[in-house]
Amino acid sequence: MHSAGRERAAWRNALANIIDNTDTRAGRLFDVLLIAAIVLSVVAVMLDSVGVYQARYGATLRGLEWILTVLFTVEYVLRLVAARSARQYALSFFGVVDILSILPAYVALLVPGAQFLLIIRVLRLLRIFRIFKLARYLSEASVLTTALRASLAKITVFLAVVLTLVVVIGTLMYVVEGPQYGFTSIPTSIYWAVVTLTTVGYGDIAPKTPVGKTLASVAMILGYGIIAVPTGIVTVGLAQAQASRRSDRLCPRCGLERHEPDARYCRRCGQNLPESGSGAIPELP
Repeated sequence: MHSAGRERAAWRNALANIIDNTDTRAGRLFDVLLIAAIVLSVVAVMLDSVGVYQARYGATLRGLEWILTVLFTVEYVLRLVAARSARQYALSFFGVVDILSILPAYVALLVPGAQFLLIIRVLRLLRIFRIFKLARYLSEASVLTTALRASLAKITVFLAVVLTLVVVIGTLMYVVEGPQYGFTSIPTSIYWAVVTLTTVGYGDIAPKTPVGKTLASVAMILGYGIIAVPTGIVTVGLAQAQASRRSDRLCPRCGLERHEPDARYCRRCGQNLPESGSGAIPELP
């Protein structure tokens, strides 16, 4: 009885070592093959949505998709078996993504067209961070998050000003140009103002009168200035966030600050540094 239990535990550990451990050759090979299968599946779904390829290779693409769906289903079950807590894995981010990447294929049996939701499998490519040891760089995302959060008020005011501008300019264009030149309503004119201020310029609506062209020129010039504003706001926020992140790495022995975020030892005295964001106060000798 005990030997059977040990054998099951050893089998689960070996399976978990292959699925979750990228330091082993088998684990790395498993994940690389998984990424290749995900890419192949996403490409197959995309091609199946193109009429020419669907007419010529539709049966082949759908057959390939079902083969990959079965493989992903088996992989999901194996992950549940290998996980220390099947429930914890099923409710984790990757667990939810994994099950959502499988379900559309089975739902498509009842709801035609649902198979195109399989494109969500592209989210599974996030596992590439774990395969190539890129997860440590995700900590830098906290700097961007901090910068955006600190700039939220400024960006909100900026967007409010832009919204006011497009409403005013759109209304003026409706009054100046009128329905005879394509500005059939104020919402349509506001759409034109948004397209013009963002320098997209679809060209589906264009002013014809001299006054309208003058107003359009002003809107275009304003658009170039508006583009630079959020860039400057976020850039300043990033610089402040990075400076704050460095300044909180104070050496508890000599008080030296502005260490790199990933530094573990003080560059002056070699003392162990506190974790970033710990808020440790230096104890000067």
